[in-house]
Amino acid sequence: MAGIYIHIPFCKQACYYCNFHFSTSLNKKSELIQCLVKELELRKNEFKKETVETIYFGGGTPSLLTNDEICVLIDTVYNNFKVVKNPEITLEANPDDLTPQRLNELKNTRINRLSIGVQSFFERDLKLMNRAHNEKEALNCLEEATKHFHNISIDLIYGIPGLTNEEWLENIETALSFKVPHISCYALTVEPKTALETFIKKGVIDNVDDDLAEEQFNILVDKLEASGFINYELSNFGKPNFFSKNNSSYWLGKPYLGIGPSAHSFDGDHRGWNVSNNIKYIKSVQNNVLPIEIEKLSVTDKFNEYIMTGLRTIWGVSLKKVEDDFGESYKRYLLDQSEIYIKEHLLYIEEDKLLTTKKGKFLSDGIASNLFKINLS
Repeated sequence: MAGIYIHIPFCKQACYYCNFHFSTSLNKKSELIQCLVKELELRKNEFKKETVETIYFGGGTPSLLTNDEICVLIDTVYNNFKVVKNPEITLEANPDDLTPQRLNELKNTRINRLSIGVQSFFERDLKLMNRAHNEKEALNCLEEATKHFHNISIDLIYGIPGLTNEEWLENIETALSFKVPHISCYALTVEPKTALETFIKKGVIDNVDDDLAEEQFNILVDKLEASGFINYELSNFGKPNFFSKNNSSYWLGKPYLGIGPSAHSFDGDHRGWNVSNNIKYIKSVQNNVLPIEIEKLSVTDKFNEYIMTGLRTIWGVSLKKVEDDFGESYKRYLLDQSEIYIKEHLLYIEEDKLLTTKKGKFLSDGIASNLFKINLS
């Protein structure tokens, strides 16, 4: 099974924390949609042996597309790839785009899952992050969306400067009140060359407090697990049978095609990434040239990626898989490097799998990077 990710590089305005590729000008939207269709057609042979189980519209803000544009792209996938009977088809959306009329229209498309970028239910936080929607739009959107879709995910951000633990808990409880089956939560990070980084350097916004973010992560885990959610991946919480198939495919190493400017692809042996420039992307595809760079992954690259993804999930890192795929020396190296984290109760081994403890979960990315093997082929 495999997935197709379609990057929609347009937004109404720039969120201060975002470093994803997007444009606030929609002048080239029609041309770009045509090129997304063409790229799908040009790359159909890459998935000759694969069956598509997920289609994911990410961005940017995919809800800026019209329903007709969304349907054209989905139809193109169906016309050029083998698709399972009931694929998961997700649309990332901002609350201000999901009006009652729009939701009523979307329910008549093949979209069967919404990922709604709420981020916070507090007006102060939304303004600090320069979100396009307000608190009222977030609440109204979810009230209406839950009437039309049962598979909905809400995005929330914690560690926002000024957000207290009590307010964070209120954010979680508000999300839970809509009885959605999936919630994704991310710590606010200060990415290079973003407006947030500039404002922090100038003292306009307080810096992110990592200790507070860790406290809020623990509040999140306790509250959602008590409410029947499973923290199946560091940032993702789902009710049983509602784990994101798209997200899970990344962590489980399944192949995927990334379509559109800046989109990444993976086939198990190679990783590719499209040019992060709308104009260059359009010109290249119009000339039947794929604007992609491809890197062949070494054994060490694959090992490091498996450690990074595995430690973030409830599935952990299989020691048997490490030995079978990479050899005894890699398994021994992993066990030796893990020893200190096991002693510190950040990692543990159960049923031949290396897993993070509750204490180690928030630190999993840092731990994983310290387990990487360096300078081997």
